[in-house]
Amino acid sequence: MSEGSKEQLLMEKVAYGTSEISFHLKRANRKTLGIEVHPDLSVWAVAPLHSSVHEIQEKILKRGAWILKQQRYFDQFLPRTPERQYTSGETHLYLGRRYILKTQKSDSKSVKLLGGKLLVMTKNNSISEIKHELTQWYYDHGTQVFSNILEEQVKAFDKYKIDLPQLEIRRMKNRWGSCHTNGKIILNPEIIKAPKKCIEYVITHELCHLVIPNHSRAFYELQETVFPNWEKWKARLEEIMV
Repeated sequence: MSEGSKEQLLMEKVAYGTSEISFHLKRANRKTLGIEVHPDLSVWAVAPLHSSVHEIQEKILKRGAWILKQQRYFDQFLPRTPERQYTSGETHLYLGRRYILKTQKSDSKSVKLLGGKLLVMTKNNSISEIKHELTQWYYDHGTQVFSNILEEQVKAFDKYKIDLPQLEIRRMKNRWGSCHTNGKIILNPEIIKAPKKCIEYVITHELCHLVIPNHSRAFYELQETVFPNWEKWKARLEEIMV
């Protein structure tokens, strides 16, 4: 394949009303823009080599209603993680591994990992108590695990003179993480359920934004440099966290 026809793959996003449309941008030797919505809900824009990102975003906006409609259609066919009942016997994830939930009454509240079991002890063994204790346990463990990973991953950015960012754990409906212009990194506590490598990917992604705030080609080149094979772990995260 010649240099002039070489495909270029980026990730972009555009605000559409109260929603955000993220899309894969692929440049190729063609005259018009093609927009596709795939069954995994991903959006692909295949654009002429010399079209600007702004032009492409404008066309994505014009097709926004159609894109969201297609995503809603495909969404009904995606596999779902059954809603948790917080009763003994169901499975819960922690760092990518499934544990069998075991609940029991106890004078003291606690959550422990014992072999392949996640033991939750509460006073009345009610669903609300179990859910509260398990949610808090995930939050506490996530805070510690995320902090440790952040301290390790930031070392890859020494040449950019990045200080260790402030870390905040906050539940977000549609994001695994985000990065503020003030340097704070926010992580969704739910990702503690994913493998460690997936968490490393999310944190590295946000650290890259401290260097390059947008999703330009330079951003993805940096991400590939500091975290090779990031696409594998991004896909794994999306697969396991459905």
